[in-house]
Amino acid sequence: MFDFTEIQLIRAWAAVTIGKVRAREHDERGELIEKVIIAAIFAAGAIAIATLIINKFRSKASSIPTE
Repeated sequence: MFDFTEIQLIRAWAAVTIGKVRAREHDERGELIEKVIIAAIFAAGAIAIATLIINKFRSKASSIPTE
């Protein structure tokens, strides 16, 4: 049914595929920390921009005469 070379080819393909999956799992360990750091940077930027906008509105509101 199967020739010996076909079996060797299938085993080699399976070994390479399993190796790639294991390497991908191993490489993703530091990816979580990277994503957390990037999310923290974006959050800090959003807070800074919101603070600037709020301060701009407050200064504009305080300069409007109410009498």
